Amino acid sequence: MRLLLIEDDEIIAELVRGGLEEARFRVDVAEDGAQGLRMALAEDYGVVILDLMLPGMDGMRVCQSLRSRRNTVPILMLTARDAITDRVKGLEAGADDYLPKPFDFTELLARVRALLRRDKVHKAGVIRVADLEIDTTAARVRRAGQELHLTPREYALLEALAVNEGRVLTRDVIQDRIWMDEESTSNTVNVHVALLRKKVDADFPVKLIHTVHGFGYMLRTPDEETTP
Repeated sequence: MRLLLIEDDEIIAELVRGGLEEARFRVDVAEDGAQGLRMALAEDYGVVILDLMLPGMDGMRVCQSLRSRRNTVPILMLTARDAITDRVKGLEAGADDYLPKPFDFTELLARVRALLRRDKVHKAGVIRVADLEIDTTAARVRRAGQELHLTPREYALLEALAVNEGRVLTRDVIQDRIWMDEESTSNTVNVHVALLRKKVDADFPVKLIHTVHGFGYMLRTPDEETTP
């Protein structure tokens, strides 16, 4: 899989590229926004990792330019800014995820992989886990052929769990990155998981939604291993 890193800090760019190459990705690097935009438009990348603060054309303009050309490549925006308003601006400009500096490389790698999975699901249109089927285009859910009626928040939670099948989603991730709701509490997450379980698992012998105590929740079949 080929990735594009648009980052003007040579030290950060080299560290990120080295880590991604160790993870068996091919990585192209652009040192400024204009060069990055040209490369992103010319090649088919799996993910663009885009710094916000760039010389000349900044990351926000690069992101907006890609989206205005109907380029749907997943974009992970990196920035030293971590204020809520800056995160919202980045997401509204078309970024798919947002990682403030300084960051841990393992988190960046996890987010890149999550974006790749999400994009694969988006293109396929359907997620299947055991006898659970999620039509992401129509936002419809069936289990063993039986249609399940979910609220928008329950659907968003289930889709995120399915996209990350076999991986734990913490309550903070569910609140901040799936619902994007800073006013909800961990108890709100617990309540919605309980409601979702009643619809997804209660009437079926195989349970798919699991609690990982001390961490969060995950969707998996019983024979799958847990991944943090």
